[in-house]
Amino acid sequence: MSEVLKLVLLILVMGLEAARPSNAASENTKTVPLKKVADIPMPGPAVRFDYQSLDATQGRLYISHMNANQLVVFDTSKREVVVNLDGFSGVHGVWAVPELGRVYASLTGEHKVAVVDTKTLQTLARVGPIKYPDGIAYAPGPQRVFVSDEHGDVDAVIDTKTNSLIASIPLGGGAGNTVYDFGSGHILVAVHEKNEVVAIDPASLRIIGRYPMTGIERPHGLALDQSGRLAFVAGEENHRLAVVDLNTMKVLATHPVGEDPDVLAFDPGLKRLYVSAESGNVFVFREDGKTLIDEGHISIPHAHTVCVDPNTHLVYFPLENFDGHPLLRIMEPIATH
Repeated sequence: MSEVLKLVLLILVMGLEAARPSNAASENTKTVPLKKVADIPMPGPAVRFDYQSLDATQGRLYISHMNANQLVVFDTSKREVVVNLDGFSGVHGVWAVPELGRVYASLTGEHKVAVVDTKTLQTLARVGPIKYPDGIAYAPGPQRVFVSDEHGDVDAVIDTKTNSLIASIPLGGGAGNTVYDFGSGHILVAVHEKNEVVAIDPASLRIIGRYPMTGIERPHGLALDQSGRLAFVAGEENHRLAVVDLNTMKVLATHPVGEDPDVLAFDPGLKRLYVSAESGNVFVFREDGKTLIDEGHISIPHAHTVCVDPNTHLVYFPLENFDGHPLLRIMEPIATH
């Protein structure tokens, strides 16, 4: 091949590459839906975190430092740890209930749920036995707390007035996350082996519906868009996310997400859904009517738990190990449309 021909071919190749920047740019934007705002050092050893719960009325984020047996109380305005509470054995789920001035934390190491006063930060009671307490939800009408017993195949029920266990509702399979739907007034629970979501009447404590999650295997993570009447259900086994119409409880669509999805968080103001996974891949979706638009994803080591502040739209990821220490990564969404 002559030197002239080689030069011509080289110019053609370079021209083709130069014609691609718009596509490359859009792909790059799509894969980076969040940017870092701050990394806050966290107390305790570099071990696993689990659920979080935000009390937006007080600007406090409660974070379960599971393998440290600690409950971290974080001030979102000052961006500092208020206190790090010891003695929370194997803490998984955590749920703040501002109207009661209480925080509930599931202690798998004790097979109980701790009841914490938000003013004094003292533990008022430990309620059980619950075989493997995990996710927590609160039903305001009857003032009852519902707890996913993941290995006991039930949803456990706590009376908040007496701090006593009053029922264990058989689900027919392992309990994934438990949430309260303000629209229907029902408790919804993902059930692993059944590949379904169960609806419970929190007053009568009876199961009033079982709904198949078509296209989802081993549903676990569960989040709601209360005003948009949608539920989002993540399947641990097949790494897919279902969009469910809360009025009909029918699956409208499914989307691929990170391997072994765990915690979901929904921002009602921006209509953004965050799906974090054990793989560290965080997928971000934007709601458009009854559909989801894939905004891209970002990989963060150990980012399997996520929480979003609906007022500031900041997103929180407690990360177990960065250079031998835990930290809380605060991020903000990047507009992609």
